[in-house]
Amino acid sequence: MPIFKYKGYAADGTEVRGSIEAPGMRDAISQVKARKVLPTDVVESARKRKKGIFRGRDETFLPNMTRQLSILISSGVPLMEALQSLSDEYQGYYREILIATKEQLSGGASFYKALQEYGHIFSGYYIHMIQAGEASGALDIVLVKLADFLEHQSVVRSKIRSSMIYPILMAGVSIIILSFLFAFVIPKLVRIFADTKSTLPFITIILISISNAFAKYWWAIIGILVVIVMSVRKYISKNRERVDRLILKLPGGIVQSLYYARFARSMEVLISGGLPVLAALKLSAAAIGNRALEANIFYAGEKVAEGQTIASSLKGFPSVFVQLVATGEKTGKLAETLKKAASSYEEEFIRKVDRSVSIFEPVMIIFMALIVCFIVLAVLLPIFQLNELVK
Repeated sequence: MPIFKYKGYAADGTEVRGSIEAPGMRDAISQVKARKVLPTDVVESARKRKKGIFRGRDETFLPNMTRQLSILISSGVPLMEALQSLSDEYQGYYREILIATKEQLSGGASFYKALQEYGHIFSGYYIHMIQAGEASGALDIVLVKLADFLEHQSVVRSKIRSSMIYPILMAGVSIIILSFLFAFVIPKLVRIFADTKSTLPFITIILISISNAFAKYWWAIIGILVVIVMSVRKYISKNRERVDRLILKLPGGIVQSLYYARFARSMEVLISGGLPVLAALKLSAAAIGNRALEANIFYAGEKVAEGQTIASSLKGFPSVFVQLVATGEKTGKLAETLKKAASSYEEEFIRKVDRSVSIFEPVMIIFMALIVCFIVLAVLLPIFQLNELVK
């Protein structure tokens, strides 16, 4: 339903502002009057909400808001007052979300139901954790666990991005420099060989051909690259599970460690939050980010429903991970064991990323050195030949 902003005056003459959810303008005005407020302005804000969906998401909002909300709730602040306080901390679309959620709570809706209206912000496991917290009366504890989980995920994402900045920067600068050389510098250098009747070295012919292609058909090269990128993306979207299975077979095990860490961390948070094992498996599968492992986890859920253990049902996971799960099930400390496994795989992932980045730098230097050597030889060899002819 659309959200309406209203301004008006209370019975004592004070100005009142707020937000309300209603099927239409007439219903919104009626609801405002039912609150004993004389409305002076009621405006639909649904359009602004729609814009918020398409503009860039602020990835700091959810972990920060969850942490602040957990502190307020654990301090004894009622949920509606906590949401009102949080709405004063934010601006724009996120403020509207908090206000609209508070309004739905005041209308009798449960917290998790109100969050379901914003599925693009609050994921399935987040909403189910809130539902479990409300049902068990431990919403403050659940919010703390959610905040810890989201902050862990944010740290891992930040590590990935910071680790990728240098390789991407080096690759981008290399592409720009090479494109400039082949399009503008090399054509001027090799022009002196164009009028000579002597046979040019094969390496020089290759260099001239590449330079001419860049100079005359740069638009075609860009077009081909765009088509290739679009084709690859289309193929991946249509064959996601097949591609994800290939990713699991990549050497080095970098992304595999990330997937195992996500699954273990999600399961730990959901189980410790009071969710049944089957529900935790389903939600963790959706959060893992790999369709192949997701299918394996759904299969494990079916086997668990039939009475088997989680460890005996898991496929596609390393034996160490499966053994940890089996130990957790036997000792009744599955959540604690999964937490240790998640921390271990997160640390392993970060180590592998750092190692890969440290290897990438010398590889790029060697690659650029080979390109420069190729250009130098292609230019100098015909000059040496001309000197021989002059002699």
